[in-house]
Amino acid sequence: MSANPTPRPRFREQLLRVREDAIVSSVNRLLAERGYDQMTVDQVAADVGIAKASLYKHFASKEALAAAAMVRVLDQALAEVADLAERQPAIAPLQALRAITGWAMQQQLAGCMPSLPAQNSALRSALLGHKGYVDRVMTLSDRLGAWITAAQADGSLDPDLPPELVLYTLYARACDPVLGLLRAGGTYSADESVQWVLRTCFEGLQAKPATPQRSAREQLVATG
Repeated sequence: MSANPTPRPRFREQLLRVREDAIVSSVNRLLAERGYDQMTVDQVAADVGIAKASLYKHFASKEALAAAAMVRVLDQALAEVADLAERQPAIAPLQALRAITGWAMQQQLAGCMPSLPAQNSALRSALLGHKGYVDRVMTLSDRLGAWITAAQADGSLDPDLPPELVLYTLYARACDPVLGLLRAGGTYSADESVQWVLRTCFEGLQAKPATPQRSAREQLVATG
């Protein structure tokens, strides 16, 4: 006797999910373009093409909209972390951190990384009270934190730096305005802009010491 098939979602449920997905996509883009303070619920409703009252059936407030957008981004980040670990199980911790930071920068340049204020009591309260958001932040922080401590242990990251400082610095790069300024200048491509910011993040601004040129005799001895 065959097992009962999984019941398919009813058409109305499917419609609600599609609409909710469209709302979150719009919020994500508007947050990236305008930031939280400049985004309004009216703009989201107009962008999706639904009445404001219909939007409120899905999300009760502007803070709830922002939280939903952040949950989506965190899900994508966690998926990228898992995918990287699966693709390159032997990757060095520092290279893993650099790869994930670069991915976050690419998301920003693609308009997929919400820009939220550092200090906003209403939004902060909403995010801290959103279990899905908090759980994902903790999970992502734990996974990045493991790479940070491993990189400090193998000497590729400064062991004197507090691990949370490194973590917050990497999070900040996801919303680094330097990327947008470089892109607006038109001199560098998106990939070049990401590489420049990654270089300053992981290697600093100081010039690298020049490699001393070996004399002809030294080169001859080295090559036997």
